Order: sequence, then structure tokens, then C-alpha cells
Amino acid sequence: MKKQIVAMLVGSLLLAGCTTDPYTGESKVSKAAIGAGVGAVLGAAVSSKKDRAKGAAIGAALGGGTGVYFDRQEAKLRETLNNTGVSVTRTPEGIKLNMPGAISFPSNQSGLMPSFYPVLESVALVLKEFNNTAIKVSGHTDSTGGAELNQRLSEQRAESVAAFLSGQGVARARMQVYGYGPRYPVADNKSEAGKAANRRVEIDILNP
Repeated sequence: MKKQIVAMLVGSLLLAGCTTDPYTGESKVSKAAIGAGVGAVLGAAVSSKKDRAKGAAIGAALGGGTGVYFDRQEAKLRETLNNTGVSVTRTPEGIKLNMPGAISFPSNQSGLMPSFYPVLESVALVLKEFNNTAIKVSGHTDSTGGAELNQRLSEQRAESVAAFLSGQGVARARMQVYGYGPRYPVADNKSEAGKAANRRVEIDILNP
């Protein structure tokens, strides 16, 4: 009977959290509902048989709280970054911001374009408001040029973004910085459009 209660709780949480994404039109389950469902399962797992249903309810509340935190942060980022050229994508791990190189860096350089400063300032404000997260900054290039040059450029660009955010008051201890060169393309490097898409810096906002 207790197992049935837990199953019903998880199912109702996921059903309640099913919404339509206003940006894609697709049906999705909110991070809050996923977190609540996972929390319910974990809460039940660590509870005694006698208290399993109660543990599931407590776990759901805790997991749902984490999901709500990411839901609110995602909504704030979408509002802040609307029409800036920076995309906001929900991932199983958290939230990803994709910053195309064409709007953030001059060609083959690692210094940020001054026109991109206000965008990063807006990102920094949200990251400071929602400060219970870890931040991964990663640089990527296309396949043009030598591997050593691309690796160095990707590292320098990621470091430029991290340094700017730190200068705006985002704690450096929250950030990890990586350069991946051309190793993880998101488009075909055979076309100019594909190369442009691959030249990017990504910010992943994650659970600490």
C-alpha cells in the first residue's frame, strides 16, 4: 500500500508539472516537478517501511524546492536575455547559456567586444541573485586553423568571460573554466554558418 502511495505521489507531481514551453510550443515537465519526483523517490528509499510515505512527501518538498529555484532562474534569464543573441536552454543538469562568438568576440581575438558588456552585466546580475549554483564556463572554436591555436583561443575566451563575471561580483569560487577547441561542435564545420555556430562560449549553471 505504501508503495502505491509513493507511486501515486510521484505520478501526480510529474503530471502537475507538465506545461507547454512558450518558446518552443512543446510539452515539458518543469524542473520543479522532476526535482520533486526524484526527491520523493529518494525520501522513500531512505525511510523505514513505517515512514516511507512520509519520507516521500518530505523528499518531494525538498527536491521540488531545487526545481523551483531553477525554474525561477530560467525565467529571469529568458526575460533578461531576450533579443540579445544569447540562447537559454534547459538541460537535465541545469541551464545552458550559449554566447555566439560573432556577438561576443572580434575575429580570432579573446578580448570581449565592448558592445557585449551590457549582456554579460545582465547575466552577472542574475547569477548574483541566484547564488546557490555552480558555474561552468567553456570556450569552443570551429575547426579552422591549428589545434594548438584553437585550444589556446578557446581557453582565453572562456577566461575572458569568467574574469568579466568575477569583476561584476560573481564569486570566482563558483566558476570552473575550460577550453575545448573544436572538439565539441554543435554544427557541421563544412559550412560558414556551421563554423559560426561552433565559435561560442557556453555558461552552464549547475547544482553545486
